Amino acid sequence: MSLDRIPLAGVIGAPVAHSRSPRLHGHWLRRYNLPGHYVPMEIAPHKLAEALRFLPELGFVGVNVTIPYKEKVMEIADLVSDRAALIGAANTLIFRADGRIHADNTDGYGFIENLRQTIPDWDPHAGPATVLGAGGAARAVLASLLDVGVPEIRLTNRTRLRAEKLREDFGTRIKVHDWVQAGNILEDCALVVNTTSLGMVGKQELRVPLDGLQPGTVVSDLVYTPLETRLLRVAREQGCRTVDGLGMLLHQAVPGFERWFGRRPEVDAALREAVLA
Repeated sequence: MSLDRIPLAGVIGAPVAHSRSPRLHGHWLRRYNLPGHYVPMEIAPHKLAEALRFLPELGFVGVNVTIPYKEKVMEIADLVSDRAALIGAANTLIFRADGRIHADNTDGYGFIENLRQTIPDWDPHAGPATVLGAGGAARAVLASLLDVGVPEIRLTNRTRLRAEKLREDFGTRIKVHDWVQAGNILEDCALVVNTTSLGMVGKQELRVPLDGLQPGTVVSDLVYTPLETRLLRVAREQGCRTVDGLGMLLHQAVPGFERWFGRRPEVDAALREAVLA
C-alpha cells in the first residue's frame, strides 16, 4: 500500500449490524486525530476468501472478525499466531505489506487487561478459578488464565463432553466438573468467570446457585448486555468484586488498532461512554 493512502480497517461477519467495533475504533480515530476509517462489512460465506484477498488492494490494513468467521479465517490466513492456533479462532487479521494475511486472537489479552484495569490488585496466583462454559470464549479465557499462572481452573459446561475436550487441549490444570455441581465449586475460588451467553438479553438466566460466593472473590461476566447481569448483581450484593464484559470488548481492540493505525489507544471512561451511547 502506498504511504499516501488513508488506512482502512473494519469488521467482517454475517451479520455485523450489531457490532460496536465501528463506534469503538471511530472514537479512537477522532480522539487521536488520525487519518483512517473503520467500516462494518457483511460478507457472504462463499465470498469470504476472495474478499480477504481483495481488501488490501482497496487500502485495507486489517479487519476484526466476528461470528461466524472466527474459525474459517484460520484456513485462509498465511500466518497464524500461537495463541490463535491454541484457541482455534482468530478475531484480528493484519494485512501485511508482503501480501500475506496474519491471523491473531486478542480475546484472551482483552479479558486479562480488563481484569487488571478493573481490579488493579488482582493476583492470578491467589487460588483456583471457576470457568462456566466451554465455547470459543472459554478457550480464549482458559488460554489467558493458564498463561498468567492461575494454579487450577475448574471448568463446567452444560454438555460435559465439550469441557472434557478442553481439558484434553489445555492440560491437567483444568479440572472438569458436572454442570449440576457448578454451585458447589465456587466456595474457595479466587475468580469466577461466566463465558456462556446465559444472562444475556433474550437468553435464559444463569441458574447456577451463587450462595457459595465469598466476599472478595472476583466475579467476571463476559456478557455486556445488560452491563450488570444477575450474576454480577448477586455477586456484588454478597461482597464480591465484579468485572463486567464491556471492558474485554474494549481491551481486545487495542492490539489491532495499534497495528493498523500506528497509535496505541487508551481504554478509559470516555471510550466506555462512546461505545454505550
